[in-house]
Amino acid sequence: MRTHTEDHGVPWQDGGHDLRHHGDAEVRDDGSALVDLAVNVRTGTPPPWLRERIAGSLTSLAAYPDGRAARAAVAARHGLPVDRVLLTAGAAEAFVLLARALEVRRPVVVHPQFTEPEAALRDAGHRVDRVLLRARDGFRLDPADVPEDADLVVVGNPTNPTSVLHPAAVLTQLARPGRTLVVDEAFMDAVPGEREALAGRTDVPGLVVLRSLTKTWGLAGLRIGYVLASPETIAALERAQPLWPVSTPALTAAAACVEPRALAEAAHAAHRIAADRAHLVAGLAAFAERGVRVAGPAEGPFVLVRMEGAARVRRRLRERGYAVRRGDTFPGLGEDWVRVAVRGRDVVEGFLDALGAALDMEGVGDAGDTEEREAAEGP
Repeated sequence: MRTHTEDHGVPWQDGGHDLRHHGDAEVRDDGSALVDLAVNVRTGTPPPWLRERIAGSLTSLAAYPDGRAARAAVAARHGLPVDRVLLTAGAAEAFVLLARALEVRRPVVVHPQFTEPEAALRDAGHRVDRVLLRARDGFRLDPADVPEDADLVVVGNPTNPTSVLHPAAVLTQLARPGRTLVVDEAFMDAVPGEREALAGRTDVPGLVVLRSLTKTWGLAGLRIGYVLASPETIAALERAQPLWPVSTPALTAAAACVEPRALAEAAHAAHRIAADRAHLVAGLAAFAERGVRVAGPAEGPFVLVRMEGAARVRRRLRERGYAVRRGDTFPGLGEDWVRVAVRGRDVVEGFLDALGAALDMEGVGDAGDTEEREAAEGP
């Protein structure tokens, strides 16, 4: 594990890491017909009852959005007062607000993780330090590796793309007076029992927890998430928001997704995801002798996989109808990594067959790739 600083002219790009590349790029345009294992949104969502609730809100579009009821519902879900909750246009907006609204001298982002927090900080003019977690350590966090003078620390839990679930007791060791500790819990509702969650905690100084409703409920196109923090931090972020930042349909969805019925459905889905993930990991383990390794133990709705020649294998998977997320755009990873979303067993079996065929071509593919490069470069 090591800490270093990056400072480059392009705010969202550094040394080959495109911080603004996300999984949806794998399934746009010519990838739209592929089986999607690149995006972590739960399949079969939004459920019919949620679509009906959202559709019912369309009769109110002539009025300006009123977020009070949804905000109160989210607050009640976490046992918090309303002034500790801010609704946002997806969790991604919260990263922009944090970067722009808070006075920060030395921000630190723990990688590999979702790259948007660092991109937002760079866009706001900040010089960003990194703590890089290593595969040989299981991508586990040692709080001692975070610089003592960091006044903003960002970490995901469970972490995208490693699928590591950090113990709450480890994360709270990062908290201290004068520091803002941002914990991205966008995938926490996919963890059975939401164990290790910090949402709802008020005893951790400087804690900011981000939640997303887009992953579990299939609302990526609607954009809805929220921030849980001290009233002072919430007020600062709210001042940085534009007027009416969350639409009426998104507010309706927020209130619906924190109702007891929805929470029970999400809890059931989390157990199903855990079973499907175990099936996927077991299938990938069958390729261990061919150099395939799964980072773990995985706890999120996706797994991080290492294999030699992953870039070539990823292209061959596309030829066989499957899209996976490239790993080389995540700081701390490289071209030998891919992220694979957890799906149902039928889809996984088809993917594993395609992966086996793609791996079978590795010896032939190296020569073919070389010939293609030589032809493109010319004599």
